[in-house]
Amino acid sequence: MNLDLLIENLTNPALLFFVLGIFAVQVKSDLEIPSGSSKFISLYLLFSIGFKGGQELSHSHFDMEIIWAILFGILLACVIPLYTFFILKKKLSVENAGAICAAYGSVSAVTFVTAVSFLEMQQQHFSGYMVAVMSVMEAPSIIVGVVLIRLFSRDQESTTQSLKQLVIHSLTNGSVLLIVGSLVIGLLASEQQAQGIKPFTTDIFKGFLAIFLLDMGITSGKKIHHFYESGWFPLVFALVIPLVNGCGAALLSQFITTETGNRFIFAILAASASYIAVPAAMKIAVPKANPGLFLPMALAVTFPLNITIGMPLYMSIISM
Repeated sequence: MNLDLLIENLTNPALLFFVLGIFAVQVKSDLEIPSGSSKFISLYLLFSIGFKGGQELSHSHFDMEIIWAILFGILLACVIPLYTFFILKKKLSVENAGAICAAYGSVSAVTFVTAVSFLEMQQQHFSGYMVAVMSVMEAPSIIVGVVLIRLFSRDQESTTQSLKQLVIHSLTNGSVLLIVGSLVIGLLASEQQAQGIKPFTTDIFKGFLAIFLLDMGITSGKKIHHFYESGWFPLVFALVIPLVNGCGAALLSQFITTETGNRFIFAILAASASYIAVPAAMKIAVPKANPGLFLPMALAVTFPLNITIGMPLYMSIISM
C-alpha cells in the first residue's frame, strides 16, 4: 500500500471531523448536529452527487461500456449477499444473516460521496454513469437477502412483505429517488444552466461533507457499545469481508473499464455496506432481524474502515 496515500487520507479534514464525532461521544460531550440539519445535509450531498453525475453523463457517449458497468454492478449486488449469507448463517440466525448479507451487498451513498471527494483529492476522473450504477445496486441485494431468509427460515412469518412490495419500497426509497432524480435533471440541464447553480452543487460540497461526517462520527460512537455483547464474529466479519469485496472488485473491474476512477468507485461500492436503505427495508420486511447488530457493523466498523484503510488500499491495487 502507498504509505503517502494512506497518510494523506488519514489527515483529510473530512475524516478528522468523523474522528472528532466519535471522540465527542467517548468524552460524553453534548456536541450534536440537529436532526433536521443532518437530514438536509444528507439530502444536499445526494442531490449534488446526482446532479454532477448527470452533467458528466450528458457529455458521455452512450456505448456498451455503460451497459456492462450497470450489469457488473447488479452482479456484485447479487453475488455478495449470496456468498456472505452462508458464512453468516454458521454463527447467526437466518434472519440476522439475511439482513446483514443484504446490507453488505447493497451500497452506502455516504461512502460513495466520500469516495468522490477522495478521487478529487487524487485528481482522478470518474464517469457520470457510475452514479447510475450505484443507484441500481441498492435494491437487488435486499431482494436476495429476503429470498434467502424465506428459503432457509423455519418460521415462514419471519418476512412480512411480498417481493413486489419490497422492490417498490427499494426503488421509491428517498435516497435512491433523490439521486436518480438529480441524475436525470443533471442530464437534461444545459451546461449554462448547470453553471448557474455551480456555487451550490460544487463550491460548498466539501464543507457540507465535513459537517455530515462529524454527525456520522457522533452516531457511530453511540452504536459501538453493541459489539460488547455480540462477540467477536460480527466484528471480524465487518472488518474482513469489505476488504475482500473491495479488493476483488478492484481487480475484476479491469475487464469492464480502464478508467482508474471508475474502477475505484466499483471497489468502494462493493466494499461499502448500507445503513440507511437496507435497515429501513428490513425493519418492515424482516422484523425479527436485529438492527442493533447490522447497523453498528455497517456504520461503526465498515464505514470508518473504508475511509481510512480501504480507499488507499483499493487505489493502490488499481494503480498496480
